[in-house]
Amino acid sequence: MPALFVMTDSDRSYVGRFAPSPSGPLHFGSLVAALGSYLDARQRNGRWLVRIEDLDPPREKPGAADHILRTLEAFGFQWDGEVLYQSHRVEAYREALDSIRRQGLCYPCGCTRKEINSAAAVGIEGPRYPGTCRGGLPAGRNARAIRMRTDNSAICFHDRIYGRQHQRLEQESGDFIIRRADGPFAYQLAVVVDDAFQDVTQIVRGADLLGSTPRQLYLQHCLGYTAPGYAHLPLVVDETGRKLSKQSQDLPVDGSKPIPALLEAMRFLNQPLAEAHPATPAEFWQWSIAHWDIARIEKRPA
Repeated sequence: MPALFVMTDSDRSYVGRFAPSPSGPLHFGSLVAALGSYLDARQRNGRWLVRIEDLDPPREKPGAADHILRTLEAFGFQWDGEVLYQSHRVEAYREALDSIRRQGLCYPCGCTRKEINSAAAVGIEGPRYPGTCRGGLPAGRNARAIRMRTDNSAICFHDRIYGRQHQRLEQESGDFIIRRADGPFAYQLAVVVDDAFQDVTQIVRGADLLGSTPRQLYLQHCLGYTAPGYAHLPLVVDETGRKLSKQSQDLPVDGSKPIPALLEAMRFLNQPLAEAHPATPAEFWQWSIAHWDIARIEKRPA
């Protein structure tokens, strides 16, 4: 495949989304991501969707999805349409995988994580798959995962915050998993299929996913989807530099006191604040939507 330079269709009506995983209650880092995507959509008179990414049962906490939705409501977020649950979308992912398989772009992999760690070079997100099963499963091995076949063509795109990005998948990421050894479809495939299904045109999310974007653009290209635009927000980290995590039970935001957390999220994204302290979420959103300026966000290490 020649170098893939991704340009988005600016004439399409804006559709944004927030897609949390139900691995715990909403924390401040998730609130920042929700706020950034919401303001960007609403200022451009766009739609804002909520999707629950519940494809990983071992990581999910009972009741977490409902708790996240109640918290968003308490903070005054208003989403369009019904909430989409990835657990209801398995057939769509299967159809996408079948399309990729028919094109000869994926293959079964029988390697264990331990084997990969011992043989792989380091890529942008840890061990890079060494291609052991690319030519076929070794004798006596059974298929575990399914991997996407990559090449070394450059994938380039413009991030609205981090600027021009490029990556050579085979060299930097390696052949990546699209169906996991334990059965579920992988995040990279599911998110691409769902963004296309929901006609998402702009994705505003945390910078921890900046390195995943070329893989998603590659999948979009292979599946014939139109690529959305991207803006990756700086991450909220603790004093050790670790990203906040619902799974790690980082301090959740308090739905009974939304204004202080909303104002702090605005400060974190370097956005202007009203001189008069808003008394209600409705007052906060009215000011914040009118004054949202993504160009003010400070680019921090991703």
